[in-house]
Amino acid sequence: MYDYALVHLKFTIPLAVLLTAIAYPVLNRIHVIQTGCLIFIAFTAALPWDAYLIEQKVWSYPPEAIVGPRLLGIPFEELFFFVIQTYITALVYILFNKPVLHALHLNNQRNPPAWMRVAKVTGQLLLVALSVWGWKAAQVNQETTYLGLILVWACPFLLAIWTLAGRFILSLPWFATVLPVFLPTFYLWAVDELALHRGTWSIGSGTKLEFCLFGKLDIEEATFFLVTNMLIVSGMAVFDQYLAVIYAFPTLFPKVNRYPTPLMLVQSRLVNTAKYDLERIEGLREAVERLRLKSRSFYLANSLFSGRLRIDLILLYSFCRLADDLVDDAKSRLEVLSWTAKLNHFLDLHYGDSDATEDPKQKAERIETYIKEAFPPFAYQALHLLPTHILPPKPLYELIQGFEMDSQFTFHGNSDSTDLKYPIADDKDLETYAIRVAGTVGELCIALIIHHCLPDMSDSQKRRLESASCRMGIALQYVNIARDILVDARIGRVYLPTTWLKEEGLTHKMVLDNPEGPEVIERMRRRLLDNAYELYREARPEMQRIPSEARGPMIGAVENYMEIGRVLREKKEGTVFVRKEGRATVPRQRRLRTLLRALYEQ
Repeated sequence: MYDYALVHLKFTIPLAVLLTAIAYPVLNRIHVIQTGCLIFIAFTAALPWDAYLIEQKVWSYPPEAIVGPRLLGIPFEELFFFVIQTYITALVYILFNKPVLHALHLNNQRNPPAWMRVAKVTGQLLLVALSVWGWKAAQVNQETTYLGLILVWACPFLLAIWTLAGRFILSLPWFATVLPVFLPTFYLWAVDELALHRGTWSIGSGTKLEFCLFGKLDIEEATFFLVTNMLIVSGMAVFDQYLAVIYAFPTLFPKVNRYPTPLMLVQSRLVNTAKYDLERIEGLREAVERLRLKSRSFYLANSLFSGRLRIDLILLYSFCRLADDLVDDAKSRLEVLSWTAKLNHFLDLHYGDSDATEDPKQKAERIETYIKEAFPPFAYQALHLLPTHILPPKPLYELIQGFEMDSQFTFHGNSDSTDLKYPIADDKDLETYAIRVAGTVGELCIALIIHHCLPDMSDSQKRRLESASCRMGIALQYVNIARDILVDARIGRVYLPTTWLKEEGLTHKMVLDNPEGPEVIERMRRRLLDNAYELYREARPEMQRIPSEARGPMIGAVENYMEIGRVLREKKEGTVFVRKEGRATVPRQRRLRTLLRALYEQ
């Protein structure tokens, strides 16, 4: 009785609920709009086709298996299947595509490799052939009727999608396209086989090939679920391709609202690929790789951001990392001062007083020329792509000061007689250092978030958020110092204040010689962590004021880093955290749990 409704209650609805619970922390309004549009298209496209199949006795449903109401002869349970299948597959696609930065895959739209050209044309020819064969095979009352009707209905849609986005789909990682097609397909095959076995629905004899993939699953039914999931995944990919164009190219779309309009999507489709700034895409690729190699915590958290905010955060990190490396890798104090002077002049060119009548294009060319003349080639993209039109200048200048302060460790002596030359003499110096190298980054991130998510935020709210983000940055830096006492000592650096050392009867040289030995070092580590968590407790409530689109990922990134401090406090080495090259690190599963907990709490 009511078997079809029970199929939904037992199999499709629970899966949809589970996937919703898993995906909920990373879903945003764009995903909702994207999925809703696809459900509407799928429902509209399938309605007349399904009605025709039922009219021609290809599909039939025992009266006792359905609740009763129909639309165009289609049971309501079947209509619901259109919706629930699209929803399930769309969620699987969203989950597997969250780590993917789609903008990186736009370069193949203009200059695709030869294999991609061949694959696209081959796919088009195959879909045309299948459409023609399907038309001929879809004659009533013959064994190929059902298979032909599937192909003649689905293949033209697939052909249109493949023509629009075939290269983009081919350029995506396999896990972003293949898995979202096949995982729901395998599940629905199993559900369909069970339903056919129970007689919940049946396929008219004489309209199918009488070949089963396994059990009672007819090859036609297997084909149906495969091609419909291909339609759903490729439809989502088309949407993502046009969103990627909007987000990746600010010269083509200077102003992007929190949610791009349908008109913008149409415009992105009509943009000639010759206008794509492929140099920007390559620079973004370099920035992503720099992020992946240098910061696992932020790399993980960044994938949770969306749109142009995600891109600008990556570009900001790339600049910070590059500037730090330029100063850190200097061979002399003079070289350090040279790099900091060049970086400051680079900022001056952007923010300094300039001729109001100067053409913006000429100014951009002047900055580009300076970058190429003053910096090595590998630095060009990180400097060129920095979104200075959004970022406030003060934190950037202070960040350069922090890198210069950091370099003083390398070029000061390490003997007892030179203790006072260390840049961190007391608590005030420690705070100044943390503000410059980390508090500034927090302020810059908040500036990007406000610009992209809530540009009309009041000035008082902005100041509170900026202050909280700066304090949180200081807290994270204190955790970083506490974690890396051993690693820093190996390169001749001690970030513990000189006054702290003197209170414990230590010198910098004693710490450098035995960074893990004395218990007093562990006391100073705990002191740093206590300071960090005091700042964390002050700033954490204010982070709830971050706009909703960015709040979860931002808090997730913070909590992931603060988890390092928690495991240091627990002192269960070998069980709670592991050491990688002398550095305490949180196991991947615990990092993931921490991130998910932070996201669900939001």
